[in-house]
Amino acid sequence: MRTMDHDIATMPARALPLEPGTRVTFLGHASTVIEMDGVRLVTDPVLRRLVGPLYRRVPRPLTEPLTDPDVILISHLHLDHYDPRSLRLFRRDTPVIVPVGAGLSLRWRGFKDIYEVAPGRRLRVGPLEVVGTDAKHRGTRHPLAARTPSLGYIISGSRSVYFAGDTGFFSGIADVWPDRLDLAMLPIAGIGPLMPEFKHMSPRHAVKAMELLRPRLVIPIHWGTYHLPGTALFRFGPDFHRRAPFLFMAQAADLEPDVHTVLLRPGEALSVDDTLTGHAGHAALGVTVPQAPAGPEMSGPGVPGGIL
Repeated sequence: MRTMDHDIATMPARALPLEPGTRVTFLGHASTVIEMDGVRLVTDPVLRRLVGPLYRRVPRPLTEPLTDPDVILISHLHLDHYDPRSLRLFRRDTPVIVPVGAGLSLRWRGFKDIYEVAPGRRLRVGPLEVVGTDAKHRGTRHPLAARTPSLGYIISGSRSVYFAGDTGFFSGIADVWPDRLDLAMLPIAGIGPLMPEFKHMSPRHAVKAMELLRPRLVIPIHWGTYHLPGTALFRFGPDFHRRAPFLFMAQAADLEPDVHTVLLRPGEALSVDDTLTGHAGHAALGVTVPQAPAGPEMSGPGVPGGIL
């Protein structure tokens, strides 16, 4: 395990070549694939149908986008962000960046190239810089486990991308990066029948974070993928978690065109470069391009069935 700044070598050759530019694939919850400047990063890969008590309500994602990552980023050790069985998809020599104190769990699972980082710590991944950022979320895996923090990450190269992981709203989010971000991936919901806003950002708090960050583009994450069985028995109103993306998009619309928001269904991808270029052209013409309405389960391409 390493706790100092390091350079991480990228893949010398890969089975799935990268497209030019910056591209993001949303796999559901906080699992994403970020491709930038010839580097592929995977965040919080949790891909199984059942994870502890959590049930995946959308199809499992295709595994092709996960091929040959240069690095895996883990925001914290909660089971909906760190799933050792999902990590079996990856080679054990894949570099993994984790919060301080979380490396031991990865070492038990056979991973060899582990980098523990604290907020503000910087690592070089090929031509990119990865920076740990603060998050307001207790990251300990269970009450008897050693305390480990939660992190977000900034990935900086030809574009700047903020992966917030899982966090409640905090005013310091405005200071995670000194320049204007090209993309922020912000959580907008939690899991279960209730929505404790001190642990997770709700739609309204995610919009408050957008107002402070003022990124050029926002993709909401941490919604509509996993739920607790029996949640309906404890509901006293409409299903908040199904409504969360619609509430968020409606409130985020007030920040257009300065902050553009795109809702990706699990399994969908976008080119950050093309999206920003197209939005700038539409904004210059005063044209608003509405998104297509989402289906009832809001699911994109995936592979139903199977067990990891």
